[in-house]
Amino acid sequence: MGGLNATLATAISALMADQGALDVTTNNVANANTPGYSRQRAVLTENTPVVIGPLTFGTGVNLQQVQSVRDPILQLRIDQETQQQGSLNSSVTSLQQIEVMFNSASGSDIGAQLSNFFGSVQQLSTDPASLSLRQGVLTAAGNLAKAFNNTANNLTQQQRSLDLNVTQSVQQINTLTSQIAKLNKQIASVQNTGGNASAFLDQRDQLVNQLSSLIDISQIKSDDGPTLTTSNGTALVAGGQSFDLGTQPDASGLQHVFAQGKDITASIASGQIAGLLQVRDQNIPALLSSLDSLASSFANAVNAANAGGFDLQGNAGGNLFVPPPVSGVGAAASMAAATTDPNAIAASSDGSAGSNGNLAAISAVHDQPIVSGQTPTDFYSNLVFGIGSDIANGSAEQNASQLTLQQLQDQRGSISGVSLDEEASNMILYQQAYNAAARVVSAINEMMDTAVNLGTF
Repeated sequence: MGGLNATLATAISALMADQGALDVTTNNVANANTPGYSRQRAVLTENTPVVIGPLTFGTGVNLQQVQSVRDPILQLRIDQETQQQGSLNSSVTSLQQIEVMFNSASGSDIGAQLSNFFGSVQQLSTDPASLSLRQGVLTAAGNLAKAFNNTANNLTQQQRSLDLNVTQSVQQINTLTSQIAKLNKQIASVQNTGGNASAFLDQRDQLVNQLSSLIDISQIKSDDGPTLTTSNGTALVAGGQSFDLGTQPDASGLQHVFAQGKDITASIASGQIAGLLQVRDQNIPALLSSLDSLASSFANAVNAANAGGFDLQGNAGGNLFVPPPVSGVGAAASMAAATTDPNAIAASSDGSAGSNGNLAAISAVHDQPIVSGQTPTDFYSNLVFGIGSDIANGSAEQNASQLTLQQLQDQRGSISGVSLDEEASNMILYQQAYNAAARVVSAINEMMDTAVNLGTF
């Protein structure tokens, strides 16, 4: 009876191990298309044998553990590339929205209105006493001022929109870090009791990857789970504890990112929030400054040219545009025509109504290096070209980063992904082993039943 019991125990251990391995295989098949899932592997080990004299008897098999197949170093590279991708995505998208403001297709952009203004001056030179043509110059001046106003205001509005996105990104970061800290506790609890925490590990990897798309992070492995910090060392998660980020407005009203009372805005190096800050704090202010310089220089140059001649009444010319601020700051947003009187255009160079001599001086502004050593048209064209160049360079980097990220994800898939062909093979293998063990159990049961009926004890 002792020998039969030992054999039965061996067969039963095989049944349990193969059943567990089949469960693992079934779970892999069920999650074949689950994003972030790492396939699991049943680790089977031989039970400790029994030694009786010169003989050694095996005691069966044991399902030692269910192991997730993952590459931590590869996952770290994916998170790092995700940070870069997040930064490029947000910056390129924001710049593309800005580019629309400088699109000449509608004919209402600054470049088109500059051309219209000088075209109206040229038309007036053919009949300097015509009130309709003079009104055309004033209309063109007003449209140009409006184009500057709209572009500057739209840029400011876009800046405020990006500022709101920064606040929302910080809130998303806090939500993710809280969830990661909670998972760290669950993983530690399961692992401390010898359980399988694979599902929780996959969830944590997914959350860390989402966090990487928002902000630059560094990971430090520890027994309580990874400690997450920003690249400059600001703590985000430590074991089961998370540390929230906050926002506070500066003097201009734009939100800065704070961690434990310290402003970390300037040190955020990558992730979506870094791309937002790049456009909000650098690209847009630079564009506004350039527009202010162009508007200020243009208005002053045209005013000076008009002041050099005489209006239709023979009076000395005045300003066609409201004089911009001395500092030039806000010149684009506040640019406006200084008069609605068509008689005020100083077309004459000698005070006579039929003279058009001073219109040449106004037209000459078109070719004068009035701003940063460039003509108004060249300066504006270079400004628009700069936006397009930034988008082209960013898009190229974005595509390269996406390709790298895709390659890394493909590598992860080859290691941690589920192969249905492999799982089907494993299922057949474990099923056959289970069937064989079941037959052994059935045979031992028959033998024991026979032994009992014969009265053998």
